[in-house]
Amino acid sequence: MLKRSLWVLLAPSLVLAGCTKIDEGDTAVALPEIAAPELSVETMKSITEELSSDAYEGRAPGTAGEEKTIKLISEKFAAVGLEPGNKGGWFQDVPLVGITAKNMSPLKISGGASELSFAYGSEYVASSYQEQPKIDVADSEMVFVGYGITAPERGWNDYAGVDVKGKTVVILVNDPDFGTESLEGEFGGRAMTYYGRWTYKYEEAARQGAAAALIIHDTEPAAYGWNVVESSWTGEQFYPKSENGGADQTKLNGWIQKDAAAKVFAAAGQDLTAQMAAAKKKGFKAIDLKLKASASLENDIKQTDSKNVVGILKGKTRPDEYVIYTAHWDHLGRCKPAPDGDDICNGAIDNATGTAALVALAEAHVKAGAPDRSIIFLAVTAEESGLLGSKYYAQNPIYPLSQTVGGVNMDAFGMAGPAKNVIVVGKGKSGLDRYLEAALTGDSRVAEAEPTPEKGYYYRSDHFSFAKLGVPMIYFEGGEDLVEGGREAGEALSKDYTENRYHGPKDEYDPNWNWEGVMGDLKIYYSVARMLAMTEDWPNWNEGDEFRATRDESRAGN
Repeated sequence: MLKRSLWVLLAPSLVLAGCTKIDEGDTAVALPEIAAPELSVETMKSITEELSSDAYEGRAPGTAGEEKTIKLISEKFAAVGLEPGNKGGWFQDVPLVGITAKNMSPLKISGGASELSFAYGSEYVASSYQEQPKIDVADSEMVFVGYGITAPERGWNDYAGVDVKGKTVVILVNDPDFGTESLEGEFGGRAMTYYGRWTYKYEEAARQGAAAALIIHDTEPAAYGWNVVESSWTGEQFYPKSENGGADQTKLNGWIQKDAAAKVFAAAGQDLTAQMAAAKKKGFKAIDLKLKASASLENDIKQTDSKNVVGILKGKTRPDEYVIYTAHWDHLGRCKPAPDGDDICNGAIDNATGTAALVALAEAHVKAGAPDRSIIFLAVTAEESGLLGSKYYAQNPIYPLSQTVGGVNMDAFGMAGPAKNVIVVGKGKSGLDRYLEAALTGDSRVAEAEPTPEKGYYYRSDHFSFAKLGVPMIYFEGGEDLVEGGREAGEALSKDYTENRYHGPKDEYDPNWNWEGVMGDLKIYYSVARMLAMTEDWPNWNEGDEFRATRDESRAGN
């Protein structure tokens, strides 16, 4: 496989993904023949290294690092032959508010036998979505609302019978089916639904009128350790600009360490473990903890227009039908320092690699000539802040979503080397799976469903912003069943990255990385989108999928 991956780069005309038929309902759709292209590893290396250098200061939106980043991307897009994608310009303004908390108080809990106090950073973190210079939550009654879910279509309401207006809600991460072995259950069994994501939990707490929301951090259901929470939630946070300055949001959103939460529950005369078990059952009733929470902070507030970068390769026969590539250019900027004092979260893997891939793929598509449909190359901002750049584009599309055939998202290329498989996040959701299967023809790799659907990766990258509005998107990545070392080695490397580099200062460029697996994956990214740009097919979400109705409604308007 090592030799074969290298050989593919040297002999681009040999591997074909064509002469394949896919079944869309009762209609067989022939896919065009697509030769695996010659993709530039030097483009991948040079752009990844540049974007993740200290000079870019971690690529936080609204900083000098952003200015350097979007300038580089637009220059590279132009150099490879793309056209500006927004009415003659390269950029789409994304109105954001940057809020940096300072002078954070401890989290104080009163009402028990003695007052509890938890330190900011090491035991809890919090920020405010409200554009107010001073945030003060004082003696706010605390209510445990289980998983914090209101899902009438599933007959589930954790807020039933309780008024949390002005109160602090305490919430479990993930959803009630977490920990089951199968994919069957009220919330998709082992697979996380959007109800399990922290973004949903804060949204629902605000809809319920809560003053503050605290999610109990637990490493396994969260899918990352406290170090990731601390580095991601300290420093400047970005939110969509709103007319009311976030007045309809909670005053304070944050996380609390599980050990700290256990002390809170003990002070309330409750056992956290027992209540976590109770919250998994339908009919769970929220619990008044009979405690009060107090915390305060001050905010530095900055209005900023961050930017998505948009390039386009116009189609030759159907230029008003669009295929889209997405990758986020942003990272965390300066964050909690490593033991050696390094405080720049460089984001080399996450996601300088994906941004470099946009350029390398654009280069290859331009060299191959214009396809029938147009291809959009979209580098989005503020993914790390809750998919804000992709959400803004999806809600304010430059090219109509009803005319966007589908797309491919790229987020963090692993450097473990060639694998025997590719992992599809959300396998089985749409007809795009068949394009991936065709692209893998002759590649001796197999497409497998993500092994850890409980981690909710489907809801953690930019494809989700488009999926919610009906556009079929596929998100896949190199697998962990490595040619050298198998699954054991792949899982070990993945764990090492998550625990020691992900969202931390040590996600840095390494000149000794093995790029063979990345370049093999990049060939597949090329083939899937190129096939989609050369066919007349309009793939859809599969029958019964959560996004099918939205897509059907969108397409019916054409």
